[in-house]
Amino acid sequence: MKIAIGSDHAGVQLKAAIVEYLKKKGYEYQDFGVCSTESVDYPDQAAIVARAVANGEFDQGIIICGTGIGVSIAANKIRGIRAALCHDVFSARMARAHNNSNILALGARVIGPGLAEAIVEAYLEAEFAGGRHQLRVDKISKLEEESQKEVH
Repeated sequence: MKIAIGSDHAGVQLKAAIVEYLKKKGYEYQDFGVCSTESVDYPDQAAIVARAVANGEFDQGIIICGTGIGVSIAANKIRGIRAALCHDVFSARMARAHNNSNILALGARVIGPGLAEAIVEAYLEAEFAGGRHQLRVDKISKLEEESQKEVH
């Protein structure tokens, strides 16, 4: 599994902890930055990771900002992305199992590194259940297609 990871300035420290976890577990990953606490705009960082996942270069993405809200909203604007903001292990597992999420969004000012590691572990180890859940994911994709047609 190839993982794209990125953050804004508020998520740098939590991202570093997650990268250490990914290394320890042997995951293949690419860190798309940032690497300093100098202010950047979270939509830019979310879009970089989301595009890399949407283009099929990576299987999953992890994005981090202060609350996780901004990066999740921004990532979900990219066609084909189902970013899930998770601050607990159960939600992370269900994001994959029921929603076939392809990006995990986290809030560095909401959770600490220990909980973040447990969330990432649950998210990456979970598998999409398919079945009735596939029908629902298909409906989400259809909504995305319809909204694209409405705009154009």
